[in-house]
Amino acid sequence: MAGRAIVSDLVAMAHSRGEDAIEAMVREHARLVYRIAHAVLRNHHDAEDATQETFIRVLRHGRKLKLVLDRKAWLARIAWRVAIERRGKRPEVSLDAIENPADQPCTPRQRADDLLIAEQRSELLDRLIAGLPGQLRDVVALSLLQDLAHGEIATILEISEAAVRSRLFRARQILKEKLTLLEKRHGT
Repeated sequence: MAGRAIVSDLVAMAHSRGEDAIEAMVREHARLVYRIAHAVLRNHHDAEDATQETFIRVLRHGRKLKLVLDRKAWLARIAWRVAIERRGKRPEVSLDAIENPADQPCTPRQRADDLLIAEQRSELLDRLIAGLPGQLRDVVALSLLQDLAHGEIATILEISEAAVRSRLFRARQILKEKLTLLEKRHGT
């Protein structure tokens, strides 16, 4: 979730400039902006930075706000672009680069095998998603990891809802194939 200090700073900045509409946007949509940034960046601190950068851009272009019909969608697109710019080019992950989760050591603070298994599965899924082609990875990140609706994803990525559904379907097929292959490799 977007840090309270960041939201407070952004609200204060908008308030000091007399930007009531922007202040209201920060209060209403900071969590959405953070979720979008986190879906792309997968890091809390980077997502907070991207959230702040998104609203700073909105402050800079506050005059355009009066012309915007759907402020939530407009803000979501800005957040998406900021996060993509910050992400840069990440290398694709191959199946060979994915280790067997059972081979990784447990940390002392973990008390139950269930916690360990859940964490390892989550890490494995994150690595498999990171290995998807960019267009598929983006849709999966917004849909599965951030729980956004197809219409919201279509607006953010500026594609049709049909394209969102198609990309999700293809991404799920690829993930299922990779998981099946990993299960066969490790005899589980």
